[in-house]
Amino acid sequence: MSNNKESRKKESKQVKQEVLEEVEEVEELFDGGGASVEGQDPGARPEEGSGQEPDQEDGQNTKYLRLMADFQNYKRRSEKEKSDIYSYANEKLINELLSVIDDFERALAHEPDASGNFVEGMFMILKNFRGILEKSGLTEIEALGADFDPNVHNAVMADAGSSYESGKVCDVIQKGYKLNNKVIRPSMVRVAE
Repeated sequence: MSNNKESRKKESKQVKQEVLEEVEEVEELFDGGGASVEGQDPGARPEEGSGQEPDQEDGQNTKYLRLMADFQNYKRRSEKEKSDIYSYANEKLINELLSVIDDFERALAHEPDASGNFVEGMFMILKNFRGILEKSGLTEIEALGADFDPNVHNAVMADAGSSYESGKVCDVIQKGYKLNNKVIRPSMVRVAE
């Protein structure tokens, strides 16, 4: 994962450097103000003795347009990277908190002989905890009874004696979660044969 980030950073730096070099070239060509020849209208054709050929000017205009298109693409890519960073900034923290949710669920599945108020309070804490994580973009992957999907499920067992159809998830061993539609932990499941 860190290699991927490093390669994106290197690519981003290289693109920035290329854009800066091309911007400097364009500024030199157009003298920063957009005029191709001093004192002449930028849209006007050069006269015969002006020193600039029409093909050369067309080439410069084409180069300028390509540079602008490259720059727009760079801006769009940068904005997407920035929005991805904001969307997934809490991924590591939420991944660590998922084990706490698992522990709560396991503890509450085996109700102790304690008073009903204790168990009810634990369920309320778990509900509040889930609500906070859901506000951050966390959603549970629905698995039980669904078709097996290797993109969101991790099959750890096959079950031949299941009442489910072949290829369906017949048991969820560990719940899976998505953060803003990105799988951060696939569901560990048993699949019917």
